[in-house]
Amino acid sequence: MPTLLDPKNDYVFKRLFADEPELLIALINAVRYRAPPIRSIRIRNPAIDPSELHGKYIMLDLLAEDSNGTRYNIEMQVRRQHAYGARSTYYLAKIICDQLVAGDAYERLCPVVGIHLLDFDLFRAQEHRGQAIWCFEMRDLDTPNVCLGDELQLNVIELKKAERLGQLPPALSAWVTLFEHWQEENIMSAITDKPTRRAYDKLAALSADEEARRLAFVRERALHDEAQFLLEAREEGREEGRKEGHKEGRKEGRKEGHKEGQKKGRDDALRQTAANLIRNTGLDDASIATVTGLNIGEIAALRGDV
Repeated sequence: MPTLLDPKNDYVFKRLFADEPELLIALINAVRYRAPPIRSIRIRNPAIDPSELHGKYIMLDLLAEDSNGTRYNIEMQVRRQHAYGARSTYYLAKIICDQLVAGDAYERLCPVVGIHLLDFDLFRAQEHRGQAIWCFEMRDLDTPNVCLGDELQLNVIELKKAERLGQLPPALSAWVTLFEHWQEENIMSAITDKPTRRAYDKLAALSADEEARRLAFVRERALHDEAQFLLEAREEGREEGRKEGHKEGRKEGRKEGHKEGQKKGRDDALRQTAANLIRNTGLDDASIATVTGLNIGEIAALRGDV
């Protein structure tokens, strides 16, 4: 039997669930175990264009819609991003905005639910180390039982933390085990949850398909290239910041001036890096914000000037 493909590879992840919507229903219900279960779903973007596999800044997510019209955005993420919160909010808001055309009433909006599976710890502060399942909604700060509406919800599962903490609902525990221990047959053989078992069998079938293995490798290589590019872009920004900072500091000739010069140099270098990315890549504002650490508003302003 060939080595199993990694189900966290976003090509493999999308193939697992786009090919068999019943598995996606089971995953959604497992993550949203406190909500009424859904019974049917339609995948809105089942196909994978070959160009997407090479597109280093494309996330192979799943867009789906249930029988009530609720929209879902399901993503597997393996890399920690600087602007994760801003990016996630931006894309979910975009799914909401894309539902209406000029003249449509707001009552036609259907809820949008994000399900993000993270293979890293997002919340690492001491007081958050005991929680791995998060559900973000628009609720009042002082009276959290009052929700503004159900139009926007983001569910985040920190997979590694969830596996460490345990004590998960059985179905969700089975999915976490699949994503974290897919290569360990002795652990996988103990899973009794039927949808997860079916996903494991599907993963084995994909892993035995030479073309699927090739495409998974193409996708993995593109993501490695992306990581290397982002690293080099950050290092370039830091180096330019140091040079500008020293230059400004020498001009000022004072310690405070040196500090201010360094900060200004770093900021100028980050803006220059962002401008270069706008000119030379197809990255959107949220992705450029992730690379540079600038906020989306600053990126949008730069795009207007470039």
